[in-house]
Amino acid sequence: MAQYEALYGRKYILPIHWDEVGESITLGPEIIQHTAEMVAKIRDRMKTSHSRQKSYVDERRRDLEFAVGDHVFIKIATMKDVMRFGKKGKLSLRFIAPFEILEIVGSLAYRVAVPPNLARVHKVIHISMLCKYMSNPSHVLKFEPLQLKPNMSYEEKPTQILVRQERRLWNKVIKMVKVK
Repeated sequence: MAQYEALYGRKYILPIHWDEVGESITLGPEIIQHTAEMVAKIRDRMKTSHSRQKSYVDERRRDLEFAVGDHVFIKIATMKDVMRFGKKGKLSLRFIAPFEILEIVGSLAYRVAVPPNLARVHKVIHISMLCKYMSNPSHVLKFEPLQLKPNMSYEEKPTQILVRQERRLWNKVIKMVKVK
């Protein structure tokens, strides 16, 4: 039902239906008591809906806690279509290489060891910006320090051309190259 109908116990009367007969108007303490009952009913239904939605969310939610010495990834792409490290959109980096946690600042904040070339990044990071790094002995990470420019971008250099091909359209030819 509509909110007006829930509060006042009757449908909203538009000017189109003013000439209709048969609807009684309740005034005085009856309408106040009826309104209080409807507000209580609405609160109960909202509480039920809230608990249902909370149960859906709690199934997927997991509490993250890190200890001093753990390694974590730092999320850098917080917003969609934000240009970070020279790429825009879905190809931009989401997380950067694992960093060690130095100190627990609060219940939701951690101080992270950041290399000097990322000195502009704040050292205390909220838990929502961290992702746990699961170490695997067969997984060897090669960390090459990035030479960042003042605008937080870097230059990529191609190492090898993998594939060359030509795409033919109706009236032109597009040359394509896959670069490593």
